[in-house]
Parts: sequence; structure tokens; C-alpha cells
Amino acid sequence: MARPVIGIIGNFYLMNDEYPTHAGGRMNSEAVAEVCGAMPMIVPTDPDLVQVEDLMANCDGFLFTGGRPNVHPEEYGEDPTEAHGAFDRARDRVVLPLIRNCVATGLPFLGVCRGFQEVNVAMGGTLYPEIRDLPGRMNHRMPPDGTIEEKFALRHEVRFSEAGPFKALMGDTTVMTNTLHGQGIKEPGDRIVIDGWAPDGTPEAIYIKDAPGFSLSVQWHPEYCAAQDPVSRPLFSAFGQAVHQWRAQKNTSVMKQSA
Repeated sequence: MARPVIGIIGNFYLMNDEYPTHAGGRMNSEAVAEVCGAMPMIVPTDPDLVQVEDLMANCDGFLFTGGRPNVHPEEYGEDPTEAHGAFDRARDRVVLPLIRNCVATGLPFLGVCRGFQEVNVAMGGTLYPEIRDLPGRMNHRMPPDGTIEEKFALRHEVRFSEAGPFKALMGDTTVMTNTLHGQGIKEPGDRIVIDGWAPDGTPEAIYIKDAPGFSLSVQWHPEYCAAQDPVSRPLFSAFGQAVHQWRAQKNTSVMKQSA
């Protein structure tokens, strides 16, 4: 039987400074294939190429990935500044309505880093342009030097609420995570529930209240070594289970319609 399909949100990338591509990190595909048990499919995030309706019809879940460009502040009612960094307006125009459609229908998704921020903005929330500039906050950005292992090393704790879904998944209220982001949640969007925090108070884990499907998002990068990491594996396993259930329900519905 064919595996369910998880759409991995791709990022615009200029290969060799001249050849435009839509790219996705291999570790995202590995997490989807090895832990979720699904087929990874990179989505070219350009509204001239794909439509939300087609993506919803062809995918059984979405991984909203990280990426260097940030959500454009116009999407949450603010003017862009130098601190907001680079943008990808094409990705904004695909992903933000896609998230809202997933929430409405119950199609499972997992948000990671920029994807975490996109989920908040899609639901009407706002973002800080640079967390490290806020009083009392730590530097959450990727270390500028070092190997991949050093850049994705565990750097701080995340504390979950006692009664939320993250503690239920992890079996503990405190875990260690990596951190590779500059922006973060300022005001949570409608129905956004913050369920995990860094030691400096930065939101690190969210879900959507009363969402009919899997709707968890995290500010760290759980795709790194997802099959081995004790925090990443249960997160991707639960996401994969939700995706398989969605696919089974869709297949049952198709069989009933054709009977």
C-alpha cells in the first residue's frame, strides 16, 4: 500500500548564485520517511505554480519548515525594518492560507522554526523581529561557526505545561532542545495556545485550541537526528500517526463514494 504523502514546504534557493531552485533540507525528508513512515514531497512555494486546493487534495499532512527568510511583517500589520531580515513573499502567499485551511479541515501539520512563526501569523498573531534585542532574553540564533553537529547541539531547556499535549508526548515537563532562530512570538494569534517556554520566557511550543487535527508547532529544529533524538522522535511519530489516520479516513471516504 502506498505511503501517505507529507508536503515539505520548500524554500527558494539560488544555486551557485544564479540558478533558482525550491529546496528542502535532507533532514526534513529523513524525519518524514524514517519516523513518520510517509513519503516526503517538497512543495514549491510559489502561488504561480501551486494552489492551496491542489495541495490539500494531494497531501495527507504538511511539514512547515524553517528557512532563512522571515514572514513579511505586513502580514501582521507592521512595517518592515532592517531587523526583520530577508523575506519570501511567495512562500507567505502559499503557506499562510494553507495553514488556515489545514486548521479548518483538520489536515495534520507540524510547524518548525519559521513554520512555527507562520502558524502564529496565519492565526492573527505577531512576531518580534529580533529576540536577542529584548531585555532579559538570550541569543537564540544559530552559532555562526562550527560543524553542523555544533550548530544543532542542545542549548537550552524547554518547559511544558503540566496538562498540555507536549508533556503528554514527551513524558516530562522539561526537555533539552537546539535553538537556531532570531524571531519569536510577540502576541499569540487567535486560538494559539503557548505550551512550552525557554528559560527566558520565549515561546517554544504551541498548538491550536479546538483544532480538529494535529496542529503542534515548535520553535526549535526537531528534524535534526529525528530518529535518534528522544524529544524529536515522539513528536514526529505522533505527527506520522495523525497523517496515517487522515490517509485512512480519506481512503474510506473514497471507497464509500465509489460503492
